[in-house]
Amino acid sequence: METVQNYISEHKDRFLEELLNLLRIPSVSADPAFAGDVRRTAEFVKASLESAGVDTAELHETAGHPIVYGEKLIDPNLPTVLVYGHYDVQPPDPLDLWDSPPFEPVIKKTAIHPDGAIFARGACDDKGQMYMHVKAFESMVASDQLLCNVKFLIEGEEEIGSDNLDVFCKANAEKLACDMVLLSDTSVIANDVPSITVGLRGLSYVEVEVTGPNRDLHSGVYGGAVANPINILCDMISSMKNENLEISIPGFYDDVVVVSETERQEMNEAPFSLESYKNDLEIDEIVGEKGYTTLERTSIRPTLEVNGMWGGYIGEGAKTVLPSKAYAKISMRLVPNQHPDTITDLFTKHFESIAPPGVKVKVTPHHGGHPAVTPTDTIEYKAAQMAMEKTYGKNPIPQRSGGSIPIVAMFEEVFGVKSVMLGFGLDSDDIHSPNEHYGLFNYFKGIETIPYFFFYYNKLKQS
Repeated sequence: METVQNYISEHKDRFLEELLNLLRIPSVSADPAFAGDVRRTAEFVKASLESAGVDTAELHETAGHPIVYGEKLIDPNLPTVLVYGHYDVQPPDPLDLWDSPPFEPVIKKTAIHPDGAIFARGACDDKGQMYMHVKAFESMVASDQLLCNVKFLIEGEEEIGSDNLDVFCKANAEKLACDMVLLSDTSVIANDVPSITVGLRGLSYVEVEVTGPNRDLHSGVYGGAVANPINILCDMISSMKNENLEISIPGFYDDVVVVSETERQEMNEAPFSLESYKNDLEIDEIVGEKGYTTLERTSIRPTLEVNGMWGGYIGEGAKTVLPSKAYAKISMRLVPNQHPDTITDLFTKHFESIAPPGVKVKVTPHHGGHPAVTPTDTIEYKAAQMAMEKTYGKNPIPQRSGGSIPIVAMFEEVFGVKSVMLGFGLDSDDIHSPNEHYGLFNYFKGIETIPYFFFYYNKLKQS
């Protein structure tokens, strides 16, 4: 491994410059206006894999954005690792809240990142973390230290639900066959507290529409006599949680797996400062479901959150209008044993049932995903644990994440293998928000750690 680490040290400047070039391409998968840029990013990733040393690199068309595939198969007797990542990013809006343009990456020092952090959309989620694998792979190949077969599966639709990935994987199951999946779309607790994600929440994401009168009305002439869809929507949403902030949709908690008191206690032993948490967010108090800690609320409990809400007049100045329609986007994070289709159906029936006279409602499901829990007693997990301990000097803590990566459960269903979520970002890196960033320490720590994972995985598999 010494030759690999020396290669990484010698090429750090280039590794960084390549990532900055990747971040300059606005690969926003949700907006058709960026379709050309999304494809340009896929071509960038394909070219990067070719330069890194894969034997085969391909661009596969889908009903949406292309999937990048690459492979280097060195010995059929060696284990095969499928590396997953995504090159698409979230929309950068609202643009006025960015301190610098979202697709013009800049490096700035912060209190958490004294060595500097890259500020750009996609820096952490997931271009920076995906590209770590490309550069780690290059370092192993160039040093003649690649000890496993490697397949890359890099998609361009993760931020919009990975709708076409499932189809592609099922149609190419033999091509993608592997012993495990390795991905880095997760985080560590802190730069001095390494951790490995062992659980993810699922997701049900819907859009709701409330319609009142057949057109926008003068609020003076009609106000007080006709139902206001915005007011009604606010009332309907607020009714979906009780005074303990428990979700009041009938049947919502029926399938929730109860976490043991022992596991809850172990979970809360992870380093966590509530005061630092509040100071970072500049809030005076936390708010959440009664009877659970912040760490529990963001990992083992389901949620219902409004992600966006609009209707009526929102332009400059005043316009006294009673709107015809109101809309909201709502996400529900799910825990083990909750099925996204079941939850979407329960939400839809409940939302329709609580609509008062005078309005019509419509629920449009967008995308969802299953929760996932990975075991900590496997060779794959132990290899990740050993790799992190080698580069951080500390044994990593297993932790459940509040986020959702729906493809993890899909990979297990289609390929029959487990995933290792070896992430290096921080929860404070503002992914999905203005001023997203990724520490230089984290980027290079990932590149340094990944080769050790391959080394230990091969060693454990051969023993």
